Amino acid sequence: MLTQHGCKIAPSTYYACRKRQLAPSPRSVRDEGLKEQIKEVYEANYRVYGARKVWRQLNRQGQKVARCTVERLMREIGIAGAVRGKKVITTMPDPAAARAPDLLDREFVAPAPNRTWVADFTHVAAWAGVVYVAFIVDTFSRRIVGWSASLSKQTQLVLDALDMGLWQRDRDGRPPIPGELVHHSDAGSQYTSFRLAEHLDSARIAASIGSVGDAYDCQSFRTGSRKDRVAPAEAV
Repeated sequence: MLTQHGCKIAPSTYYACRKRQLAPSPRSVRDEGLKEQIKEVYEANYRVYGARKVWRQLNRQGQKVARCTVERLMREIGIAGAVRGKKVITTMPDPAAARAPDLLDREFVAPAPNRTWVADFTHVAAWAGVVYVAFIVDTFSRRIVGWSASLSKQTQLVLDALDMGLWQRDRDGRPPIPGELVHHSDAGSQYTSFRLAEHLDSARIAASIGSVGDAYDCQSFRTGSRKDRVAPAEAV
Protein backbone atom coordinates (compact mmCIF):
# COMPACT_ATOMS: atom_id res chain seq x y z
CA MET A 1 0.00 0.00 0.00
CA LEU A 2 2.80 2.42 0.89
CA THR A 3 4.74 1.65 -2.30
CA GLN A 4 1.61 2.28 -4.35
CA HIS A 5 1.56 5.82 -2.96
CA GLY A 6 5.21 6.43 -3.76
CA CYS A 7 6.57 5.78 -0.25
CA LYS A 8 9.84 3.93 -0.45
CA ILE A 9 10.32 1.50 2.41
CA ALA A 10 12.76 -1.38 2.76
CA PRO A 11 11.20 -4.85 3.01
CA SER A 12 13.19 -5.54 6.18
CA THR A 13 11.65 -2.49 7.86
CA TYR A 14 8.16 -3.60 6.90
CA TYR A 15 8.64 -7.14 8.18
CA ALA A 16 10.26 -5.93 11.41
CA CYS A 17 7.22 -3.75 12.06
CA ARG A 18 4.85 -6.63 11.35
CA LYS A 19 6.84 -8.88 13.67
CA ARG A 20 6.53 -6.37 16.53
CA GLN A 21 2.80 -6.22 16.01
CA LEU A 22 2.40 -9.98 16.05
CA ALA A 23 4.89 -10.74 18.85
CA PRO A 24 5.99 -8.22 21.53
CA SER A 25 9.66 -7.40 21.81
CA PRO A 26 11.75 -8.69 24.75
CA ARG A 27 11.79 -5.13 26.15
CA SER A 28 7.99 -4.93 26.09
CA VAL A 29 7.73 -8.28 27.84
CA ARG A 30 10.21 -7.17 30.52
CA ASP A 31 8.41 -3.84 30.94
CA GLU A 32 5.10 -5.60 31.61
CA GLY A 33 6.73 -7.77 34.26
CA LEU A 34 8.38 -4.74 35.87
CA LYS A 35 5.07 -2.88 35.91
CA GLU A 36 3.52 -5.63 38.00
CA GLN A 37 6.45 -5.56 40.44
CA ILE A 38 6.30 -1.76 40.64
CA LYS A 39 2.58 -1.87 41.44
CA GLU A 40 3.19 -4.49 44.14
CA VAL A 41 5.85 -2.34 45.84
CA TYR A 42 3.68 0.76 45.48
CA GLU A 43 0.60 -0.90 47.01
CA ALA A 44 2.60 -2.58 49.79
CA ASN A 45 3.85 0.84 50.91
CA TYR A 46 0.46 2.56 51.09
CA ARG A 47 0.85 4.29 47.71
CA VAL A 48 3.33 6.82 49.08
CA TYR A 49 6.59 5.59 47.48
CA GLY A 50 7.95 7.64 44.62
CA ALA A 51 10.21 6.39 41.83
CA ARG A 52 13.40 6.63 43.93
CA LYS A 53 12.06 4.47 46.77
CA VAL A 54 10.39 2.00 44.43
CA TRP A 55 13.67 1.67 42.50
CA ARG A 56 15.63 1.04 45.70
CA GLN A 57 13.13 -1.54 46.90
CA LEU A 58 13.23 -3.41 43.59
CA ASN A 59 17.03 -3.53 43.73
CA ARG A 60 16.89 -4.80 47.32
CA GLN A 61 14.62 -7.57 46.06
CA GLY A 62 17.24 -8.51 43.47
CA GLN A 63 15.55 -6.89 40.47
CA LYS A 64 18.30 -4.90 38.77
CA VAL A 65 16.68 -2.03 36.95
CA ALA A 66 17.63 1.56 36.14
CA ARG A 67 15.93 4.35 38.03
CA CYS A 68 14.96 6.08 34.78
CA THR A 69 13.18 2.88 33.74
CA VAL A 70 11.16 2.89 36.96
CA GLU A 71 10.29 6.56 36.40
CA ARG A 72 9.16 5.84 32.83
CA LEU A 73 7.05 2.84 33.80
CA MET A 74 5.42 4.65 36.72
CA ARG A 75 4.41 7.42 34.31
CA GLU A 76 2.94 4.83 31.94
CA ILE A 77 1.02 3.18 34.78
CA GLY A 78 -0.16 6.57 36.00
CA ILE A 79 1.06 6.38 39.59
CA ALA A 80 3.21 8.77 41.63
CA GLY A 81 4.50 9.03 45.18
CA ALA A 82 3.16 11.30 47.88
CA VAL A 83 4.46 14.87 47.69
CA ARG A 84 5.37 16.78 50.82
CA GLY A 85 3.27 19.87 51.24
CA LYS A 86 4.31 23.30 52.40
CA LYS A 87 5.58 23.31 55.97
CA VAL A 88 2.86 24.22 58.44
CA ILE A 89 3.92 26.30 61.45
CA THR A 90 1.96 25.24 64.52
CA THR A 91 3.78 27.07 67.33
CA MET A 92 3.22 30.83 67.27
CA PRO A 93 4.35 32.76 70.37
CA ASP A 94 2.32 35.63 71.79
CA PRO A 95 4.80 38.25 73.09
CA ALA A 96 2.07 40.05 75.04
CA ALA A 97 0.88 37.00 76.97
CA ALA A 98 1.96 36.30 80.53
CA ARG A 99 4.09 33.19 80.74
CA ALA A 100 4.30 30.54 83.45
CA PRO A 101 7.75 29.45 84.66
CA ASP A 102 9.47 26.28 83.47
CA LEU A 103 8.90 23.93 86.42
CA LEU A 104 10.51 20.90 84.77
CA ASP A 105 13.80 22.27 83.42
CA ARG A 106 13.99 19.38 80.92
CA GLU A 107 13.46 16.75 83.64
CA PHE A 108 10.74 14.70 81.99
CA VAL A 109 10.66 11.93 84.60
CA ALA A 110 7.74 11.52 87.00
CA PRO A 111 7.69 9.35 90.15
CA ALA A 112 4.03 8.38 89.67
CA PRO A 113 1.05 8.86 87.32
CA ASN A 114 -0.70 12.24 87.24
CA ARG A 115 2.40 14.15 88.32
CA THR A 116 3.55 15.53 84.96
CA TRP A 117 1.49 15.88 81.80
CA VAL A 118 3.21 17.21 78.71
CA ALA A 119 1.08 18.88 76.04
CA ASP A 120 1.76 19.68 72.42
CA PHE A 121 0.01 19.61 69.07
CA THR A 122 0.91 18.84 65.50
CA HIS A 123 -0.70 18.78 62.07
CA VAL A 124 -1.68 15.98 59.73
CA ALA A 125 -2.31 16.42 56.01
CA ALA A 126 -5.73 15.04 55.02
CA TRP A 127 -7.88 15.15 51.91
CA ALA A 128 -10.01 17.86 53.53
CA GLY A 129 -6.92 19.97 54.28
CA VAL A 130 -4.72 20.34 57.35
CA VAL A 131 -6.03 18.76 60.56
CA TYR A 132 -4.50 19.85 63.88
CA VAL A 133 -4.20 17.20 66.59
CA ALA A 134 -3.40 18.03 70.23
CA PHE A 135 -1.96 15.44 72.63
CA ILE A 136 -1.38 15.21 76.35
CA VAL A 137 1.10 12.57 77.52
CA ASP A 138 1.66 11.38 81.08
CA THR A 139 5.46 11.24 81.38
CA PHE A 140 5.31 8.43 83.96
CA SER A 141 3.97 5.84 81.50
CA ARG A 142 4.11 7.86 78.25
CA ARG A 143 0.44 7.11 77.82
CA ILE A 144 -1.72 9.55 75.89
CA VAL A 145 -4.29 10.62 78.45
CA GLY A 146 -6.08 13.16 76.26
CA TRP A 147 -6.28 14.30 72.67
CA SER A 148 -8.40 16.40 70.33
CA ALA A 149 -8.54 17.20 66.62
CA SER A 150 -9.71 20.30 64.79
CA LEU A 151 -9.45 22.15 61.50
CA SER A 152 -8.20 25.21 63.40
CA LYS A 153 -5.39 25.67 65.90
CA GLN A 154 -7.20 27.95 68.30
CA THR A 155 -7.02 27.63 72.08
CA GLN A 156 -10.11 25.40 72.17
CA LEU A 157 -8.03 22.65 70.56
CA VAL A 158 -5.71 22.34 73.57
CA LEU A 159 -8.54 22.90 76.06
CA ASP A 160 -10.43 19.94 74.63
CA ALA A 161 -7.36 17.71 74.95
CA LEU A 162 -6.96 18.75 78.60
CA ASP A 163 -10.64 18.16 79.35
CA MET A 164 -10.47 14.73 77.77
CA GLY A 165 -7.45 13.82 79.90
CA LEU A 166 -9.18 14.90 83.11
CA TRP A 167 -12.37 13.08 82.13
CA GLN A 168 -10.54 9.85 81.27
CA ARG A 169 -8.56 9.83 84.52
CA ASP A 170 -11.73 10.47 86.49
CA ARG A 171 -13.56 7.72 84.61
CA ASP A 172 -10.73 5.26 85.34
CA GLY A 173 -10.93 6.08 89.04
CA ARG A 174 -7.51 7.78 89.07
CA PRO A 175 -8.25 11.52 89.03
CA PRO A 176 -5.27 13.87 89.57
CA ILE A 177 -4.83 15.00 93.16
CA PRO A 178 -5.35 18.79 93.31
CA GLY A 179 -2.02 20.58 93.57
CA GLU A 180 0.14 17.60 92.48
CA LEU A 181 -0.19 17.73 88.69
CA VAL A 182 2.03 19.87 86.43
CA HIS A 183 0.86 20.69 82.89
CA HIS A 184 3.95 21.41 80.74
CA SER A 185 3.98 22.79 77.20
CA ASP A 186 5.95 25.00 74.87
CA ALA A 187 5.38 28.75 74.65
CA GLY A 188 2.90 28.71 71.79
CA SER A 189 0.08 31.26 72.03
CA GLN A 190 -2.48 28.53 72.71
CA TYR A 191 -0.60 27.48 75.86
CA THR A 192 0.07 31.00 77.13
CA SER A 193 -3.55 32.07 76.64
CA PHE A 194 -5.63 33.40 79.52
CA ARG A 195 -8.34 30.80 78.85
CA LEU A 196 -5.96 27.87 79.41
CA ALA A 197 -4.38 29.52 82.47
CA GLU A 198 -7.84 30.01 83.97
CA HIS A 199 -8.77 26.41 83.17
CA LEU A 200 -5.63 25.04 84.84
CA ASP A 201 -6.09 27.28 87.87
CA SER A 202 -9.68 26.13 88.41
CA ALA A 203 -8.53 22.49 88.31
CA ARG A 204 -5.59 23.29 90.63
CA ILE A 205 -3.05 22.19 88.03
CA ALA A 206 0.32 23.97 87.93
CA ALA A 207 1.24 25.49 84.56
CA SER A 208 4.78 25.01 83.25
CA ILE A 209 6.04 26.47 79.99
CA GLY A 210 9.31 25.85 78.17
CA SER A 211 10.58 27.62 75.07
CA VAL A 212 8.82 27.92 71.70
CA GLY A 213 8.50 24.55 69.94
CA ASP A 214 10.28 22.82 72.81
CA ALA A 215 7.91 20.33 74.37
CA TYR A 216 10.05 17.05 74.45
CA ASP A 217 7.54 16.52 75.57
CA CYS A 218 5.44 14.95 72.75
CA GLN A 219 8.05 14.94 70.00
CA SER A 220 8.52 11.17 69.83
CA PHE A 221 4.81 10.54 69.70
CA ARG A 222 4.25 13.25 67.12
CA THR A 223 6.68 11.41 64.87
CA GLY A 224 5.02 8.07 65.48
CA SER A 225 1.52 9.40 64.90
CA ARG A 226 2.31 9.90 61.23
CA LYS A 227 3.51 6.33 60.80
CA ASP A 228 1.42 3.35 59.96
CA ARG A 229 1.51 1.58 63.32
CA VAL A 230 1.85 2.99 66.83
CA ALA A 231 2.52 0.58 69.69
CA PRO A 232 -0.15 0.79 72.41
CA ALA A 233 0.95 2.62 75.55
CA GLU A 234 0.74 1.15 79.01
CA ALA A 235 -2.59 1.66 80.74
CA VAL A 236 -1.27 3.67 83.68
